[in-house]
Amino acid sequence: MAKTITTEERPRHIPDRGLKGGPRIINRLPEGVDEQPYTLFQVKPYGPLIGAEIEGVDLRNPVSPELQKELNRALLEWKVIFFREQDITSEQQQAFARLWGELETHPFLPQGNSNEVVRFAKNDKKPGHENNWHSDVSWRLTPALGSVLRITEVPPLGGDTLWSDQAAAYDNLPDEVKQRIDGLTAIHDFTHVFGVNLAPEELQRRQEEFPAAEHPVVRTHPETGRKTLFVNPNFTVRIAGLEAEESEELLTYLFRHSQLPEFQVRFRWQANSIAFWDNRATQHYANSDYYPNRRVAERVAIVGDRPY
Repeated sequence: MAKTITTEERPRHIPDRGLKGGPRIINRLPEGVDEQPYTLFQVKPYGPLIGAEIEGVDLRNPVSPELQKELNRALLEWKVIFFREQDITSEQQQAFARLWGELETHPFLPQGNSNEVVRFAKNDKKPGHENNWHSDVSWRLTPALGSVLRITEVPPLGGDTLWSDQAAAYDNLPDEVKQRIDGLTAIHDFTHVFGVNLAPEELQRRQEEFPAAEHPVVRTHPETGRKTLFVNPNFTVRIAGLEAEESEELLTYLFRHSQLPEFQVRFRWQANSIAFWDNRATQHYANSDYYPNRRVAERVAIVGDRPY
């Protein structure tokens, strides 16, 4: 039952919850880089910071070196780029991704028509479990450069994917937090996500094959030079060198900060849509709000380098 709180009963102190309102720093481009026009396609921004749709490119056709170079610039500047109405095959999707490098294989997720393709076929028997913020395979010593996701079947409603710009997340940290995390590293591990259903012998074998990785809490993007926050709640288990309680307190703060809506873009899928994201600069979250409907997607990931 509601009641009036007297002046004497009012709380004298509210704990500092790390909540600061007001304008955010929105720097889409690295410092010193000026906006340049695109000459081979049109760009439709989804917001001021992250995410843009590429118009005028048909991925059924070969991608010239000039087009690949300009698409890479769009990827670096917008962090995730989208393509609509791309009725391409799995082989064409793989060929497109290979323009950025060797494709990786995923040891735990279901495969498509080749080892390099991960197939997410969700329905009433197999619901989506990717609805946690994460950076793909951050538990590898060399996490993915980026991923190309193609949707072939969509539910009537729902199933959107969100991305968050981790350069903006770093830019907007208070100076005292930047100083606190400068030089820190964090441990990333697959065990509590992909290892829970493995037999003990298989888990031990996989842990030997993929030992826990220690990465900088703040990594430097190898192409843009920008500092990006590189911890995620799915795979980052602790900060090295800190007591457990202090590590969890700091990680909880960084996770919450990295997911602020100002840093996000949300993509509503249609059949034959494609998203290509820079895994070095973003985290993403796949909404699981379409159960028991069917949603089918295929993803290929590009081998990256070791964060520094």
